[in-house]
Amino acid sequence: MGSPKKVSPSTRSPKKNSRTLHDLFVQESPHFTIPSSSPTSGNEDLLSTISYCTFVFTFTDPSESPAQRDSKRLQLTRLVSILKSSKKPVHGKVLVALAAMISANLFRPLPPPSSPSAITDLPEEEYPVSIFSPLWSHLQIVYEMLLKLVNSTDQKILRECIDHSFLRNLLALFQSEDPRERETLKNVYHKIYSKFISDRSFMRKSMTEVLLNYVFETEKHPGIADLLEIWGTIINGFTVPLKEEHKLFLMRVLIPLHKTKGMQVYHRQLAYCVSQFVQKEPMLGGVVVRGILRYWPVTNCQKEILLIGDLEDLVENLDPDQYRKLALPLCTQITKCINSWNSQVAERALYMWNNEQFVKMALIGTVEVFNVIVEGMEKNLKWHWSKSVRQLTESVKVMLEEMDPDLYSKGLMDMEAKESMAHLEDIKRKKKWERIEWEAAKNQFFNPQRYIRVSY
Repeated sequence: MGSPKKVSPSTRSPKKNSRTLHDLFVQESPHFTIPSSSPTSGNEDLLSTISYCTFVFTFTDPSESPAQRDSKRLQLTRLVSILKSSKKPVHGKVLVALAAMISANLFRPLPPPSSPSAITDLPEEEYPVSIFSPLWSHLQIVYEMLLKLVNSTDQKILRECIDHSFLRNLLALFQSEDPRERETLKNVYHKIYSKFISDRSFMRKSMTEVLLNYVFETEKHPGIADLLEIWGTIINGFTVPLKEEHKLFLMRVLIPLHKTKGMQVYHRQLAYCVSQFVQKEPMLGGVVVRGILRYWPVTNCQKEILLIGDLEDLVENLDPDQYRKLALPLCTQITKCINSWNSQVAERALYMWNNEQFVKMALIGTVEVFNVIVEGMEKNLKWHWSKSVRQLTESVKVMLEEMDPDLYSKGLMDMEAKESMAHLEDIKRKKKWERIEWEAAKNQFFNPQRYIRVSY
């Protein structure tokens, strides 16, 4: 017998467990092709990776493999690393493919709101509950890629991919309920606005349409605060004197935004935008004050407290020439708030008297203005249920009496005269009704009611 034949390593049969994750993945999903990790021809390998990342996972389909999703995330990360490390501009063919891949991943149908009333009805909570999307592990990297392209690519070249349609689709994503996406999207959209000078007018118009639709149609949009934050930086860059287009935006969009039910959600950003306008042109303060008074809430106490704060900030920046015109409507509304049965509203309105500019406006106003103030103070001292409100009212009364005792005394006399006249009118009205009732009774006695028989 001969010696056993030696088997070379190349002819040995492979072990059963020698298959790699690559083999398993390809076997699970034949329509997927994983690009080689070692590039063979530069752009072709990059294009292959981009094509691979164009496939979008729903993260809700049970047939999707977690390994597939992880593989895509790794390839997206690889793409970002290549873009960041490359010192050369992106090749035109690659840029087009990248833009198509980014569009495929970002521009998707958003799910319906999880709670339709979350934005419009906020009885106790100031902010609605945030919904976190499972797609974010992929979307975050795609947004990072888009931001890198915007920062590093020449505007003229990028303009071929980021057109008006792309910008409209990007703006629609602000309806996402995921705050992480809206925060990232806000930075991307503002960066594009800064770089694409020729498209700024279109972008402002598009955002204005979204805000108008929210105010006058739906009152449902989770991204209003984010859009107003972008507007805040845009308004900050406006030159003085302001263009008519920008003043119309203040009057037709920003002021009506004070009337919606969900104003608490975006109040901080809205107040900043409005204050920027008034700081640039103090004469606009009168327009804003009258607009806020026109949309003053009737039953929403939390909103009243916010708007009182807005009025106090506006008074600080008002043109003194407008004090006399605005004193009566402004002091009348603040006095109504002082008499509010909600103690928080009443106290916040009383604290307005700590503002020197507001006090100056009230004293510059006519006797009619002071009469309104005095009447409100005395009404609180007599009838308000809250002890703390009565104490604050007493402190304000003492301050006003010290500032101008004659004017306050005259206000008291006018109030007493007004009450006396009202009492006399009430007596006359009662006597008139008594006379009418007596005449009616006498007429019924002398002319008893006759019934007419109707035959059918």
